[in-house]
Amino acid sequence: MSLRERVLEEVRASFHSEPRFGPHGHVELDFSDGTLTVEGEVQSVAVKKLLLERGAAHPAVDGIADRLRVAPAQPMGDSQIRDVVRDALLEEAALAEVAIREVVKGETLTVREPPGACRGDISIEVEDGVVTLDGLVPSLAHKRLAGVLAWWVPGTRDVINGLEVQFPEEDRDEEITDAVRMVLEKDPFVDASQIHVSTRESVVTLEGMLPKEAEREMAEFDAWYVFGVDKVVNEIVVHPVEPTGKYG
Repeated sequence: MSLRERVLEEVRASFHSEPRFGPHGHVELDFSDGTLTVEGEVQSVAVKKLLLERGAAHPAVDGIADRLRVAPAQPMGDSQIRDVVRDALLEEAALAEVAIREVVKGETLTVREPPGACRGDISIEVEDGVVTLDGLVPSLAHKRLAGVLAWWVPGTRDVINGLEVQFPEEDRDEEITDAVRMVLEKDPFVDASQIHVSTRESVVTLEGMLPKEAEREMAEFDAWYVFGVDKVVNEIVVHPVEPTGKYG
């Protein structure tokens, strides 16, 4: 058996042992000159990140060519996705001093140029459901926030976050924890006050109590969407709220 065949067989076995992917999941794999190419569609960003982590862990793999896409929660055209991402960035108060541009058919159009001091710029391009963010932002927190806003669009199949940080900073677990907390607080469908967030070596742990399984899942996906998060351990307990009152 050649090295290529052995690596592909071992990586494929590793993928199928991942519970969220399962024995019947399918993606295309290739291996050449130390690079593992992973291509296909998976059911969530969690599965995407977990598979990429498993692929990168193989001792013969030096790099990953990531062509994995996430099945969209809602079918949307590229222009519609771009419009929703653009509006989300425009409405975000933390990005008020950042110029917003969009790339349409290769042409860059300026949507907003801040009237005062400009603290960066973000350009949005969408192709086949994949959102690419490029430009310059003030901090890692801004980069992470922009990426999550793009992931929240139900038609998004992947987010390529190419934003550079104006003042490079060391990325620490505390920074990831703060970013996840911020995202949870911005999610109107999640009660962030009931969730405790901690991070160790880019692995985020969520603890607390929420009334619905759907809310528990949304909180977990919010964490997965944050740039730099490698894994999420969801220890949130679902405890339905008991009806109160005579007619509860």
